[in-house]
Amino acid sequence: MAFIPHTEKDVAEMLAAIGVSNIEELFDEIPSSLRVKSLAGIPPALNEMEIGRLMSARASADGRPLNFIGAGAYEHHIPSAVWAITTRGEFYSAYTPYQAEASQGTLQLLYEYQTMIASLTGMAVSNASLYDGASAVAEACLMAVRANRKSKSQRILIPTTVHPHYRKVATATASNQGLRFEEVPFSATEGRTDLEALAKYDGQDITALVIQQPNFFGVLEDVDALAGWARSRGIFVIACVNPTSLAMLKPPGEWGTTGGADIAVGDGQPLGVPLSSGGPYFGFITTRMEHVRQMPGRIVGRTVDLNGKPGFTLTLQAREQHIRRAKATSNICTNQGLLVTAATIYMSLMGPQGLQRVAAASHARTRELVTELTRIKGVRTPFTTPCFHEAVITLDRPVTNVLKGLESRGILGGLDLTPYYPDLGNALLVCATETKTPEDIKRYANALSETLKMAAAA
Repeated sequence: MAFIPHTEKDVAEMLAAIGVSNIEELFDEIPSSLRVKSLAGIPPALNEMEIGRLMSARASADGRPLNFIGAGAYEHHIPSAVWAITTRGEFYSAYTPYQAEASQGTLQLLYEYQTMIASLTGMAVSNASLYDGASAVAEACLMAVRANRKSKSQRILIPTTVHPHYRKVATATASNQGLRFEEVPFSATEGRTDLEALAKYDGQDITALVIQQPNFFGVLEDVDALAGWARSRGIFVIACVNPTSLAMLKPPGEWGTTGGADIAVGDGQPLGVPLSSGGPYFGFITTRMEHVRQMPGRIVGRTVDLNGKPGFTLTLQAREQHIRRAKATSNICTNQGLLVTAATIYMSLMGPQGLQRVAAASHARTRELVTELTRIKGVRTPFTTPCFHEAVITLDRPVTNVLKGLESRGILGGLDLTPYYPDLGNALLVCATETKTPEDIKRYANALSETLKMAAAA
């Protein structure tokens, strides 16, 4: 918190009220052998002015580079009202709303969040959030195994166009529970899942197919064809979506012609959550009503009391981890309440039209970026398929040194795809959102051109 108002007198009165003489007595249950005797490595305390100068100096050391990295975490404009409200004490210090009579504000916020996320994804029901997008994919795969009772194989088809980190987390989380993840290749010219590669699975027992839209390359998958193929064969469809893109693209609940996805997940970071050196973020998960009891986490519902007044309460906690662990559907213990608060306020302030403007501007900026960069000799695009707000470009030399040259010019030029997709060659994933201006794009193009020229001269 920005300010702690307790004076020494306040502290003394509180200690007297609970019957202890000093703060140390509050920790007397900890054995003395386990307690730290001193804080010798900690520098002396600083006053408010001094700590402000120190933090400003530390922050300035990071610089303010122009950022064109996406790859699952995106730099969007966050209206100042979002975190001004989120960090109010009522939200900032609120905890798990087990006692409905004392938690109506938190419960209502979670209810509104669930309503917005369900509406955005076109699904029937949402929980109160998960940890992040990667763990959401893992939970969706586990949920599909529980919900798809016609399948006994626990085999999950996961295209290589799905975020590499998501694939790793899903494997680490669920493979030891018997799930088998089988990768589906992508088309080298289109940059999206190769439909022909699915033909070999016809007639086999497959539990679920994961479809990321847009995929890791920013490319738009043929979600109708993929979802139709899966559902016609009794295979669950797990959609992994960017929430901002849903302001423009068809929601997972409408994919294909036979009812859409079964489960939709994603990372909620684009919805008002700052990059913040990698987190924390939050994950979301939605599903069809018939699968609601297999969904991890908690669901808040709206009801009425004995006097007919509306109120909110925890309606369903299918995990039951705190009651019957052996019957728990998931290891998810809580939701990312503070980040969900920010996302709910963000979505409320932006509204459908505001989200659509953000999505449209991000798409337009990326098209401008790719157009400018591919005018440079040695830069091209390997894929012909439409994309959303990031895209792959390839260079005529190793990406690592080029990114270093850009960084020396104050630009974070994108993500080097070489470690993840070596078959693409010298490939770079670039991203632009509504925060980028035409001048920013020109600056990047000029810096890339200069970097490539200097590398050629050397």
